[in-house]
Amino acid sequence: MPQTILVVEDEDTLRQELAYQLEQDGFGVVQASDGAQALERFRAARPQLVLLDVMLPGLSGTEVLRIIRRESDVPVLMLTARGSEVDKVVGLELGADDYVTKPFSLRELQARVRGLLRRAERSP
Repeated sequence: MPQTILVVEDEDTLRQELAYQLEQDGFGVVQASDGAQALERFRAARPQLVLLDVMLPGLSGTEVLRIIRRESDVPVLMLTARGSEVDKVVGLELGADDYVTKPFSLRELQARVRGLLRRAERSP
C-alpha cells in the first residue's frame, strides 16, 4: 500500500500540481484547501506526511500545525511564501520538520519529502 501524503494548499493549481507529481512518485495523495478541511482529512486519512501551506483561509497553517502536533508526530513540511527568518523559526519551533519557501524547486521538494519519510520509517 502506498504511503499517503496530505497536501494542504489553498492555491488550486499548485495543490493539484503537487498532488499529480506525488502520485507520479507512487504516493497516495489526499488534498485540502483550507485549515478546517486539512484537519478533517488528516484525521480521516492518517497520512504519513503533511505538506502544509502557512497562509490558509480559516484556520492558519500554524494553527493546523499546533493541532496536528497535539495529536500526532507525523512529519510536517511547511510550504509558504513567507520566507523571513522569523517565519521559518516560528514554524520550526511549533513542530514543523522542514520549511520550504515559494517558489521552490519541485525536485528539491520531492527529495525533502523522501528524506522525511525515510527518517520517519526509522523512528521507533
